[in-house]
Amino acid sequence: MAELKDRLRADMKVAMKAHDQQRLGTIRMALAAIGNAEVEGTAHDLTAEEEQKLIVKEVRQRRDSAETYGRAGRQDLVDKETAEAEILQAYLPRPLTAEEVGALIDAEFAAIEAETGTAPTMKQMGAIMKAVNARIAGRFDGGAVAGMVKGRLQA
Repeated sequence: MAELKDRLRADMKVAMKAHDQQRLGTIRMALAAIGNAEVEGTAHDLTAEEEQKLIVKEVRQRRDSAETYGRAGRQDLVDKETAEAEILQAYLPRPLTAEEVGALIDAEFAAIEAETGTAPTMKQMGAIMKAVNARIAGRFDGGAVAGMVKGRLQA
């Protein structure tokens, strides 16, 4: 279960020995986020999926911060947040491409069409999104998936 957590701890030791302060700080923040999530509510060890979702959340948070700092003209902070996002991204599975997500969407459309005998409608967007999001599991932006599904439904 704690494979990611163990990997983070091992990488933290490597970063300490290499005196890589940025990597060390980023890994410490990720471990702290995992530790906080474990003690929230009823204390429990996180599953691998929960740990992955937490890292995805941390990456998204860093990218949002970098975007905000960019609008404020703080290039030093943009660079820091972007570097942290890249460090954390290394702990996630390979992201899916738009073509791969498109193929998953096409498969879901075909399944609904086979089941109902008609082309999917906007009323079925929620069911399509639920099925596709279950299969992509944080490896592609959910907002982009929604846009792709909506575009396909309106075509």
